[in-house]
Amino acid sequence: MNIGVPKEIKEQENRVALTPSAAYQLIKRGHQVFVETNAGNGAGFPDKDYEAVGATLLTDHASIFEKAELIVKVKEPLPSEYGLLRPGHLLFTYLHLAANRPLTEALLQSGATALAYETIEVNHRLPLLEPMSEIAGRMSVLVGGYFLAKHAGGSGTLLGGVPGVLPGKVVVIGGGVAGINAARMATGLGADVTILEVDLERMRFLDITLHTAHTLYSNETHLMELLPQVDLLIGAVLVPGARAPKLINRAMLRQMRPGSVLVDIAVDQGGCAETTRPTTHHDPVYVEEGVTHYCVANMPGAYARTATQALINVTHRYIELLADHGLQEACHRQPALLGGINVMHGTLHNEAVAQAHSMAFTPPVFP
Repeated sequence: MNIGVPKEIKEQENRVALTPSAAYQLIKRGHQVFVETNAGNGAGFPDKDYEAVGATLLTDHASIFEKAELIVKVKEPLPSEYGLLRPGHLLFTYLHLAANRPLTEALLQSGATALAYETIEVNHRLPLLEPMSEIAGRMSVLVGGYFLAKHAGGSGTLLGGVPGVLPGKVVVIGGGVAGINAARMATGLGADVTILEVDLERMRFLDITLHTAHTLYSNETHLMELLPQVDLLIGAVLVPGARAPKLINRAMLRQMRPGSVLVDIAVDQGGCAETTRPTTHHDPVYVEEGVTHYCVANMPGAYARTATQALINVTHRYIELLADHGLQEACHRQPALLGGINVMHGTLHNEAVAQAHSMAFTPPVFP
């Protein structure tokens, strides 16, 4: 199969969908890999490394789409790429369609088949999303702590405190992969950490795992009680494939102290705050109701090399399966791939996305 690796064109996105070593493994299996020049530069993988393993370098972005049957990316196609997709294309990337109706409509019109990393579920886990959630969770405390600094517009609170001064208060909404990694980083700094969660078994796990963090049943009343003392609020709520629930409204933000910080990890899925809107690494924050909002839609892209390696650790086996056997046989061999099919032949196949946009939905099946 011809596999295409275009350079990511989303602003400040330096990840790449295949490392040279992953490309080599595919080439060894008899596939041809086309890589756009400079696609891996931002993650520390220069063109010569791809050439050395036998990949074909192409200088034109559109030519990658022309040559490829299977297109592997990191982020969703942008409007300038919509017209490059065609029937027969198999697109494998993060899509987050529930928060993006124009992309959903464009994929339906293209006739391409689009699989989303974030909707492949194995044993109630999202293995292709987890590494990025881990990075975003850990990042949330680093960036939140930075923007609490006075020179960055924050309240001037050091999360870890010092002897004789109480530590900063961190509240994490959601105890999933992103939430537990955020809490782990925050407790490591010495912050006072509370995790809001609705799953009692998950809370027991968090209580055992994070000895110094507190767990609290997640509801609006409990959140309102915490907000007046919070320095860093981290939104880490995920409903697989669906829009994130809006758990924080403007009235709630007004309860927070001026100079406090909100990091919304769920921004890719629409965000869990009423005031969330996507930002970039180039211009990452804005202030609403006196609260600094960090809502970068591709947080792991800041640590592109680590994120690229972590992503390919989990995607490569699925890419090999699709390349070796095609979509239908790959789904028979690994049924979890069916859950990744969001769009196929002009039809929407993800129920959560269909509900988000009030569109018709057809379950993905193969004979």
